[in-house]
Amino acid sequence: MKILAVADVEDRLLYNHFKKERTEGVELIVACGDLRADYMDYLMTMVNVPMIYVRGNHDDALIDKPPLGAVCIEDRIYKFKGYRFMGLGGCMRYKDRAKNMYTEKEMTSRVVRLAPKAFIAGGIDVLVTHAPAKGYGDLTDLPHRGYDVFNKVMSRYKPSYMLHGHVHANYGRIKTEYEHPSGTHIVNAYGFKIIDLPDLPDKPVRSHNYSAEPSSENDI
Repeated sequence: MKILAVADVEDRLLYNHFKKERTEGVELIVACGDLRADYMDYLMTMVNVPMIYVRGNHDDALIDKPPLGAVCIEDRIYKFKGYRFMGLGGCMRYKDRAKNMYTEKEMTSRVVRLAPKAFIAGGIDVLVTHAPAKGYGDLTDLPHRGYDVFNKVMSRYKPSYMLHGHVHANYGRIKTEYEHPSGTHIVNAYGFKIIDLPDLPDKPVRSHNYSAEPSSENDI
């Protein structure tokens, strides 16, 4: 399945110079945060496929005025054509009252609350976040520091992909793709990326070796 992953900026190739052939074959748009609702609406109209999204740290407005027709997958396991997407938006908390910022402990609590849903779903295939995982494309400053709990999610559930944004290409020489020890391919979707997900086999995509969902952060 081919997906269009977008994050952070309105890429000129999609917005100012849209060509239908550039997104030929795309079946789903995955938005990884910090995008205006009208841009997301525009992409759904032009590409003419469904969109799922998580919120970025600058997306407080999307809580009250979300993009029409898009599905917010915050704190959900969302299924699309057999694929299971886990949504965990936001970034490290650097403002006390921000709505889409979380400490490591707060993000870990979100993961623990999602675990029963992941267990029922039989695992996840794609982890969708705004912030990166610690040590994989993050930066040293607090706002762009990655979450260590995302590494634990990948180690436990072994999704095929992790898609995120938040770390902009203009911050310097930024590596945008990593291979995690779990086997997960990590992609920074800044701007846009078109990704071919592997065809689903008849059996589940991943064989998980766990027998119960974690009940605390120590079980992740």
